Amino acid sequence: MKTYLILFLFSVSILNVTAQDASVEKSTFGIQTGILGIWAHNESKLTNTIALRSELGFDVGAFSERLGEDPEFLFILIPAITVEPRWYYNLNKRESKSLRTDGNSGNFISIKTTYHVDKVIGSVPNHLNYISDITIVPTWGIRRNIGKHFNYETGIGIGFGHYFKEKNVYIKDVNVMALNLHLRLGYRF
Repeated sequence: MKTYLILFLFSVSILNVTAQDASVEKSTFGIQTGILGIWAHNESKLTNTIALRSELGFDVGAFSERLGEDPEFLFILIPAITVEPRWYYNLNKRESKSLRTDGNSGNFISIKTTYHVDKVIGSVPNHLNYISDITIVPTWGIRRNIGKHFNYETGIGIGFGHYFKEKNVYIKDVNVMALNLHLRLGYRF
C-alpha cells in the first residue's frame, strides 16, 4: 500500500510540474499602424492574464470644408495618449490547442482610455478650433502573430466620450458616444 501511495504522490507531483498556466508576456514593445494612425505601445504584465497597455501615437483626423464650388478635404494628425488594461481570456485554451500565445496573441477584453490633446499636426483653418477630449471605451478584440515579429490586431467597442470645453467655443454636447473600431498591423521588437 505504501508503494502505491508513493507512486501516486510522485505522479501527482510530475503533473503539477508539467501543468503550467499560459501567461501574458512580462513586457512587450512594438509599433502598429492602421488606416487612421500610427502608434508605439508597451504591454506590461500585471497578472497571468492581465496586461497594462500604454500607448503613444497619432490618430488621423479628416474633415471637409466647402470653400466655393469644390469641397476641400483636410487631414490632420492628433497626438493620442492611451492607457488600456487588457484581460486575455483565452490563453489557456489556445495553449491546450497548441496555438501561439507569445507576444500576447489571444482574445482580449479591455477598457481603452484615450486622451487627445488640443494640438494638431497639419493645417487647420483659422476659424476652426480642435478641442481636446477623453474617451473610455470597453472593447473586445483579438491579436494574432504572423511570423516572429509581425502581428495584426482588431477590436470593436462602444463607450463614452467627453470634450473639454474652452472659452468662447460653443459645443452642443460635451458628452458623446464614442466608438472604437480598429484594424492594425504591427511589429514587435
